[in-house]
Amino acid sequence: MDQITILLPDGSQRSYDRGATGLQVAESISKGLAREALAVAVNGDTWDLARPLPDRASIRILTWKDDEGRRAYWHSSAHLMAEAIESLFPGAKFGIGPAIDIGFYYDLDLGEHSLTQEDLGRIEARMLELSKRDVPYTREERGWDDAVAYFTTKGDQYKLDLLEGLKGQTITFYHSGEFTDLCAGPHIPGTGRIKAIKLLSVAGAYWRGNEKNKMLQRIYGVTFPNQKELDEYLHRLEEAKRRDHRKLGAELELFLLTPEVGGGLPIWLPKGTIIRESLEAFLRTEQRKRGYLPVVTPHIANLKLYRKSGHYPYYKDSQFAPMKVEDEEFMLKPMNCPHHHQVYLAKPRSYRDLPVRLAEFGTVYRYEQSGELNGLTRVRSFTQDDSHIYARQDQLKDELCNVIELIQLVFSTLGFKDFKTRLSFRDPGNTAKYGGADEQWVQAEKDIKEAADAMKLSYFIGIGEAAFYGPKIDFMVQDALGRTWQLGTVQVDYVMPERFDLEYTGADGQKHRPVIIHRAPFGSLERFIGILIEHYAAEFPLWLAPVHAVVLPITDAQHAYAREVVRALTDAGLRAEIDERNEKIGYKIREWETKKVPYMLVVGEKERQGGTVAVRRHKAGDQGSQSTADVVRMLRENVDAKALTP
Repeated sequence: MDQITILLPDGSQRSYDRGATGLQVAESISKGLAREALAVAVNGDTWDLARPLPDRASIRILTWKDDEGRRAYWHSSAHLMAEAIESLFPGAKFGIGPAIDIGFYYDLDLGEHSLTQEDLGRIEARMLELSKRDVPYTREERGWDDAVAYFTTKGDQYKLDLLEGLKGQTITFYHSGEFTDLCAGPHIPGTGRIKAIKLLSVAGAYWRGNEKNKMLQRIYGVTFPNQKELDEYLHRLEEAKRRDHRKLGAELELFLLTPEVGGGLPIWLPKGTIIRESLEAFLRTEQRKRGYLPVVTPHIANLKLYRKSGHYPYYKDSQFAPMKVEDEEFMLKPMNCPHHHQVYLAKPRSYRDLPVRLAEFGTVYRYEQSGELNGLTRVRSFTQDDSHIYARQDQLKDELCNVIELIQLVFSTLGFKDFKTRLSFRDPGNTAKYGGADEQWVQAEKDIKEAADAMKLSYFIGIGEAAFYGPKIDFMVQDALGRTWQLGTVQVDYVMPERFDLEYTGADGQKHRPVIIHRAPFGSLERFIGILIEHYAAEFPLWLAPVHAVVLPITDAQHAYAREVVRALTDAGLRAEIDERNEKIGYKIREWETKKVPYMLVVGEKERQGGTVAVRRHKAGDQGSQSTADVVRMLRENVDAKALTP
């Protein structure tokens, strides 16, 4: 029988009979792996375990520990929910039911029936009944006409609408129990893997995100392999509600979102601006140490610039429409890079000038659907800590290492200790979708891997995850609730130097192309601060806190002395306020505790006479009496050290 060769993640190769599946490969490795296997990554794509593998495929068996494995699990859970709904509400019509970051949703049309909390409980119970049957998820390929006939018979206009965009493609159905769906997959082996289920909420969603279409009902849910993990997740969910940056941002007066300005266009209030400026000052200082040159570019530019870069028309759906100015068209800036390339082009460059490191806190604009907006984490206007490094090929590895070191410093300073790294490479089986020559990609991927090894990064390789212009390093960070966020990114770019005809004169007197490194440790400042608010529950390290200390006089007789204490703090560069309201001291303490100010300095008659303050620390209470000078020195040292705890 014909044999195929399979490449495993450790670099080894194994031979199998043609027609071998991902499950058979898992079984050949270990029975334990086969029991845990949910899906298989094949040349960067996720497949069902039951699909026959192609020859020379690079594969990775996916379990619950893998992002792709969990997504297959949650997508399969959406199908299980749909089957339960179809059995409880005959005639239900279904839109789409994808996996999301945690869990899944399904959009459905139940006619005049509006789902209640009681309905969700019934659906959950039915899902558990169906999962216990442990029926397989099976994949079937059909012709387009056959698929249209099937859903015409069912009267499901939503699936027919989806099929209109799939003409000429192979159509795949998935079957599980009594349910059949139009679906690209992948799915887990069977429903029995789904053990613990919770349907979380119901929301409205316009079909295909278009407000001109019918409003459907969207059920959000989450599932886990066991009840313990589900319980832990639900606890984290409650904690996440307490930490919600939208709620805390309003309570602590950090930022404002108002329809008077427009959705997704945040206004930074004074206290939020302090946090933002503190982060900017920190990174500006570190960038100066590393030879970055600051630039400022305009918020709009001629449309021709974005045509040349490729941001328009390729990404025009996520950008604001061009505006006509006299005889030219302009557009709100979607990216900073084309502007920085103009800075590089402003004068001739020699090999001695490189690397050129340009940095900007540049505001950019993206068109997001109103239903996708979410506080600070999904906005239409945001500021990137953008930098572009123009380097010679022989400088690339060292520059990459320097950028990695800076990103690690940012993470450690802000208390993000748990992060993983993905080296995002191109798909060797589909090179047509990438720019640049093969030899450039080989060199860039080699440089990225060598830099990651030199910096002792723990990483995995994501085949097919590269940008169209080059490979990249993506940093995924865990917050205090165990949620993963992609924050820092480093990208290597060979395409833009050619599109913009970037050159430098080499030591040989000939013209050469520089290589561009794109990097942004924060990414979007708005999104980053939204994450920080939730990570810290707005109990920021002292150096980031909008107010370092509030001085609380007990009676009017201490007001003058309290102002002296405030002056001593502010003269030392510390942020201090005074509360001179005619309220009892206990009331003041309770109120300022809810405002999460790190220090309260209480002054009564004893403190006034002794030149001291009674120190209270947020959540730690009374710290005893200290001299004003000692307190000022302690706070100043903490801020200068950027300590994580006050």
